[in-house]
Amino acid sequence: MSTSNKKRDYYDVLGVSRNASDEDIKKAFRKLALKYHPDKNKASGANEKFKEINEAYQVLGDPNQKAAYDQFGHAGVKGAQGAGFEGFENFGGFGDIFDAFFGSSGGRSQTTPERGSDLKYRINLDFRDAIFGIDKDIAIRRKEVCHSCRGNRSAPGSSSITCNNCKGTGQIKRTQQGFFGSFSQVHTCSICSGAGKVITSPCSECKGRGEEIKDRKIVVSIPAGVETGTNIRLTGEGEAGLRGGPRGDLYVEIQVTDHLIFRRKGSNLSHVHAINIVQATLGANISVPTIDGENKEIEIPPGTQTGDMIKIKGQGSPVLGRSNVRGDHLVNIIVKIPRKLSRAQQRLFEELSKEMIDDKAEPYAREESWFKKMMNNIVGW
Repeated sequence: MSTSNKKRDYYDVLGVSRNASDEDIKKAFRKLALKYHPDKNKASGANEKFKEINEAYQVLGDPNQKAAYDQFGHAGVKGAQGAGFEGFENFGGFGDIFDAFFGSSGGRSQTTPERGSDLKYRINLDFRDAIFGIDKDIAIRRKEVCHSCRGNRSAPGSSSITCNNCKGTGQIKRTQQGFFGSFSQVHTCSICSGAGKVITSPCSECKGRGEEIKDRKIVVSIPAGVETGTNIRLTGEGEAGLRGGPRGDLYVEIQVTDHLIFRRKGSNLSHVHAINIVQATLGANISVPTIDGENKEIEIPPGTQTGDMIKIKGQGSPVLGRSNVRGDHLVNIIVKIPRKLSRAQQRLFEELSKEMIDDKAEPYAREESWFKKMMNNIVGW
C-alpha cells in the first residue's frame, strides 16, 4: 500500500486511462503483478506496491465496484478496501496467482468411461388409463453402441494403436522456461483428440465414431394413479455411454387428457349430476356413472339443494404407489328447474305455492349460501 495517508487513484496505480477496457485493465495488472510479485522482486517496498496493485485491480476488475468508484471515488468502495487483499500473500507462488487471475490452458483425457445422456419422452394418456394403469409401447430414437465395431471405432479385424504423441495419456504437457520461472500447460492431444489411441482403420458402419442412431420400441408400464406431470424413470434406457460407460436413463413424462364427465383432484373424482325439483324435494334413489364403467345407485335425501354433495367412498382414483387404496367419488348435485310446464303442472305448482308461503324466507341470503356451498363442494369444477 502507498505510504501516504492519501490513497492513489486506482487508474494511476495500474497506469491506465479512465476509459480503458476490461482487457486493458487486466493486461496492465498482469504486467505489474509480474514485475512486483514478492517471489520475483525482493526490492524494498515491492511487497507494499504489490498490495496496492492488487487492491486497484480488485476494484477496477469488478464491474460493480468499478462503477461505484467512477462515481464516488474511494468512498464508493470503502467497504471493499482492505477485504481480500491480504489473501494474496497465501498463494504458493507466482504460478498460483497467475493461474488464479488469468486461468490456465488445460486438457482432459478421453480414455475413461463416460455415462450416456438421459432422454425424455412425453406420452399422452387417456384419463381412464391414468386411473387404472396400462402398458404402453413407445418408439424412441437414441444412440447405441455400434453393432459392427462394438464401440471401439476400428473396423472388424483391425485394432487401434497407442498414440505416440501423448503415449496413451490423451494429454500433452508443455513446460516453458522464462525470466519469472517455468510454466506448465496441459493440452488435449491433437493427434488422438484425447483418446490416447489412434484408429488406423475406422469402422465403415459408424465412420469411426463408435456409436450409431437406432429406433427402439420400449414397453412402459404405467402404474395406476398417475397424473399430468408424473415422471416415470426407466433406468438404463437412455443413450449409450462412451468408452464402455453406463447408459443414461429415460424419463417418461405423463400428460393426461381431460374426461367428458369426470374431474380429478388428487385421488378424488367428481362429476356434476342434475336432478329435478321433485327428486330434490321428496328424495329419490338415482343411478350415477362411475369411473369403473358401472352405474352406482345413490340416495338423494329429501330437501337436497343445488350445491349439495354426495360421497361414494372408495370409488375414486387409486393412490399412486398404493393401488389397493382409492379415493372417493363426489357427486355434485344441481337441481334442474323446468323452463316450461303443462297446464296441469302449472296448476299443481300454483296450489303448492299457496301452501308454502314463508314470511321468514331470506331469498338473497339463501342464494348466497347455496352458491358458496356449490363452489366449495364441487371438486375440480
